[in-house]
Amino acid sequence: MIAPGSGNRRFSQISPSRRALIRRLQRIGFGRITFQTRAGEPDLTRRCRTVRTVKLVGSPSGAPFASSLSDFALRREHVALLATLSHVPDDACVTIEVLHGLPFKMTVEEVLA
Repeated sequence: MIAPGSGNRRFSQISPSRRALIRRLQRIGFGRITFQTRAGEPDLTRRCRTVRTVKLVGSPSGAPFASSLSDFALRREHVALLATLSHVPDDACVTIEVLHGLPFKMTVEEVLA
């Protein structure tokens, strides 16, 4: 797990589920992803929904350079996302808006008992 201000700011140092989430964000490029959480981690084994926004005219919206690297320094957007996910309750439905393969905005939907 990664916390703000910690020295663990490399892709290779985060959990497999968090690495899988970052790779999906990179593949989406522009759009959003919706998934549920379990113990502060993205649970991508359960139903997950991605929506990609495709540019029809102009420059292509390709994957960022880091998507081809096996390890890289996490961007501050990644660090903020992972720190926030650590505090999201189990089974919450999380939607992340993605711009240029990076998390931009997050919505958390919780069911209250």
